[in-house]
Amino acid sequence: MSTIHETAIIHESAKVDPTVEIGPYCVIGPETTIDARTRLMDHVTIESHTTMGTDNLVFPYSVIGSSPQDKKFSGEQSWCHIGNSNQIREHVTIHRGTGNGGGVTSIGDDNLIMVAAHIAHDCRVGNRSVIANQVMLAGHVHVGDAANIGGGAGIHHFATIGTCTFVGGLARITRDVPPFMIVEGNPAEVRGHNHIAMKRLGYQDNHIEAIKDAYKRLYRENGARMLEKMEQLRTDYPDHDAISMLCMALEAAAQGVHGRALEVLRTDDKRAVSTS
Repeated sequence: MSTIHETAIIHESAKVDPTVEIGPYCVIGPETTIDARTRLMDHVTIESHTTMGTDNLVFPYSVIGSSPQDKKFSGEQSWCHIGNSNQIREHVTIHRGTGNGGGVTSIGDDNLIMVAAHIAHDCRVGNRSVIANQVMLAGHVHVGDAANIGGGAGIHHFATIGTCTFVGGLARITRDVPPFMIVEGNPAEVRGHNHIAMKRLGYQDNHIEAIKDAYKRLYRENGARMLEKMEQLRTDYPDHDAISMLCMALEAAAQGVHGRALEVLRTDDKRAVSTS
């Protein structure tokens, strides 16, 4: 049976698996589902409209599934979906989505979200990522699998943090971070390749060497235009998925607003037109 402390408050519409543990002074709001073996330690708030998978561990004073900090939000139904085996540390805040942004904020599996990180409305975080202390994800940010974001980094709305990337602590990220790259400094720039994480994820040596070569050509060699460099990389590495992923991400970023693939310039958006 569930281990639910007598001081916990659970809405009658919430669905809690019998193996869930809910500690003192937790508040579980309406339309919430918590699956097997998840543990909420104490003083955890799940506001509403949240699903949480199996084997998650949530530390004290985290607030999950709360209303978006977005003036366009008018109370429409929206959701926060959290997968399996995540660690969510103290004082983390994760907000629900908005109708304007698809209605869902989602967290995948096996992520470590450290103290006081903020994940805003309509963000999507993949699997096996580390989001360090006091990282700030603005609305509509996408984080790929196995990304590592250093403490205090601020991510601009609609930015994409690519698969297997490393973002240095205190970095200010205003544009997409390409897959497999290291970005740090002020201003934040691509400063290396994340070959260590690629090795940990099981990438073959020839794919890792291809990414090292791509980094050198794209970011350290002068001469040809970026598009020409990418075309040559595709020719030289036709069967390398990592190279294809990198080139596709760079092309998408170039087509978005200020280097953000998710933020597409619309002809009916006067603000976007005036700042493009």
